[in-house]
Amino acid sequence: MTSFETSAEDLVLVAGATGGVGQLVVGKLLEKGLKVRVLTRNAPKAEEMFNQRVEIAVGDIRQPATLPAATQDVTHIISCTGTTAFPSARWEFDQPQNLLEWGITFLNPKSSEAKAKNSPAKVDAQGVSNLVTAAPQNLKRFVFVSSCGILRKDQFPFSILNAFGVLDAKQKGEESIINSGLPYTIIRPGRLIDGPYTSYDLNTLLKAKTDGKYGVVIGTGDTLSGDTSRIDVANACVECLFQPSSSKKIFEIVNQGQRPPVIDWEALFSRLE
Repeated sequence: MTSFETSAEDLVLVAGATGGVGQLVVGKLLEKGLKVRVLTRNAPKAEEMFNQRVEIAVGDIRQPATLPAATQDVTHIISCTGTTAFPSARWEFDQPQNLLEWGITFLNPKSSEAKAKNSPAKVDAQGVSNLVTAAPQNLKRFVFVSSCGILRKDQFPFSILNAFGVLDAKQKGEESIINSGLPYTIIRPGRLIDGPYTSYDLNTLLKAKTDGKYGVVIGTGDTLSGDTSRIDVANACVECLFQPSSSKKIFEIVNQGQRPPVIDWEALFSRLE
């Protein structure tokens, strides 16, 4: 399946490719016959995971100097990067913390942010901004996986989710993309389910299918709530590249209702017009 926005010569850069959604995105891109370059901090892990079927670019969205080489000649960028909403080992704290320091961290979001190298502000806000700056000006599409609740941060349960600023950071990432002038698609899923997949087996990723019985619902604005399959998020990231109607659009995606035998992505995206 092709459109004027995609061709066999296209090269798609996937940031966050070894994460739960990112792995599936890479598998779907390869299934569509597109060339893929993955941006990773861990080349051996990516090589094992994707079985030498992708280009490897070693870099870090938090380090701007590592990005120009990674984005050279790419036609599309899909950003699936992210970290945990609450302080965890994935935040990569500068120093090991004792129980007292952990208590202070949870009571003082600003303190935790200052001590972390991989917090939402550094990944979803500054990191995404760095990636936007490094993107080629003739980029065909920048796809960003954001989150439901961006505009409802004062409402439960999003007020809890945003206790340490993850929705604030996602919103800043969105704003960087929108203000860049690049063609974009922003995807806001609900609570992610299915996976993450850490089998390091590309064949498994290519065959991954949701076990859920619920259909895909796409909306505009920020009104939907619920669970979203990582597999459907990955599908949306890839399928939107083939749908001109999804360009310069922000949409939310959740799983609701009865699932049809086949998801008609073209019909779903046409509702965004």
